[in-house]
Amino acid sequence: MKQAFLIRLASVVVMVAVICVATAPAPIQAEERIFTLQEIMAIARVSNGELKALREEVGVAEAGKIKAGLYPNPVLDMEGSTGAYTGNMFEDRVSIGLSQEFLTGGKRDKRLTVAKNELVRCGSRINDAERLLLLEVKTAFYDLLLAERRLELERKSQGLNNQLLQITKEQLAAGDRARLDVNLAKVENTRSEERKIEAERELAPAYQKLLSLMGVPMSMDLKIAASPEIKLFVENLADLKVLALKNRPDLQTIISEKSKGEAEITLAQAERLPNVTAGVFFSREDSSTSGSTDDRSTDDLIGLKLSVPIQFFDRNQAGIREAQVKKSSAGIRQASVQQSIEREVEAAHARLAAAEKSENIYAKEILPQLNENLRMIEKAYRLGEVGIQVMIEEQKKYIEVNDGYLVALYNKNIAVAKLEAAVGI
Repeated sequence: MKQAFLIRLASVVVMVAVICVATAPAPIQAEERIFTLQEIMAIARVSNGELKALREEVGVAEAGKIKAGLYPNPVLDMEGSTGAYTGNMFEDRVSIGLSQEFLTGGKRDKRLTVAKNELVRCGSRINDAERLLLLEVKTAFYDLLLAERRLELERKSQGLNNQLLQITKEQLAAGDRARLDVNLAKVENTRSEERKIEAERELAPAYQKLLSLMGVPMSMDLKIAASPEIKLFVENLADLKVLALKNRPDLQTIISEKSKGEAEITLAQAERLPNVTAGVFFSREDSSTSGSTDDRSTDDLIGLKLSVPIQFFDRNQAGIREAQVKKSSAGIRQASVQQSIEREVEAAHARLAAAEKSENIYAKEILPQLNENLRMIEKAYRLGEVGIQVMIEEQKKYIEVNDGYLVALYNKNIAVAKLEAAVGI
């Protein structure tokens, strides 16, 4: 009796445990993070190794600015002499002096102006490197997006071929199709599987390139989401050129170099003026006329010293000439860069216009008609009105045209990215 009771109790416990396990909530999985293009660009700005190294180099220009603002250090002079080694043991002299060089012609302020222009130039170089990096990031992002969309398209192709194979097998069983049709459907199904594998193989390099540009570990699991289409807030070509000449950091770099050259000319001209060194000294001299301590005397002297270089041969002609050449070179390059920017904006604008036309033709004219044709051919094939070759060719055309649409969409995205980079926005 007792044994039967224990058996029933154990059965109840097991049943309760099974029910608890069955009704227990599934473990919460970590939410998968999906990155947009804007988030990826923000990460690249902060983490890209080349950009970080370039920012560190700004410290050199900052150090140059600190150095330019410093005053010359004072000079302490000490001198001692004795006659003990020349037979005049009672004669010796000790002197100590302090001198300071004074800058003339406002050299310190002019050096600070040169250093500030160099700091501005370094900042513009960083902005230009960031502009080019973001263009690379956008290109890598759209490369990856195209690879993912092509993989989805190949999966859809495989689904269509699987469906075709099943329909053909059913019709073969009903006596409406020949064995050859089934074999053809199997071949197309196998080929779609091969194309899907090739599309999967293209993903890894695209992932690695984007991760490398972002400056994050290669082991990071990166999932991307297509960003919403963003229209340029200025579409007029003339306005885009004006905006580019205002925003482009590479042009700002040249302008900063030109301003630095002008400041260097002013500094070089000021350096023709000699600096003045003024000092004060104290001297004590012990002497004896008879060579004994009886008539030994001590003289204390305090004096001033003024030192001025005579600019007779070197009036900094080389420094002035070097600064003038740098300014002239920067002016020539500024004009050349302005022309290049305008041509770049024109080319990018024309490329975007052509890409938009191509994408619109696909989206509004070709794809709707293509989808309708595929539905009609599929219906006719189910009814036995067309052969399998017609169906296979129509599916191939469907996949090829959709791939062309993906390429057109990719070209449009790249054209937008290049125009943004050309304008500097």
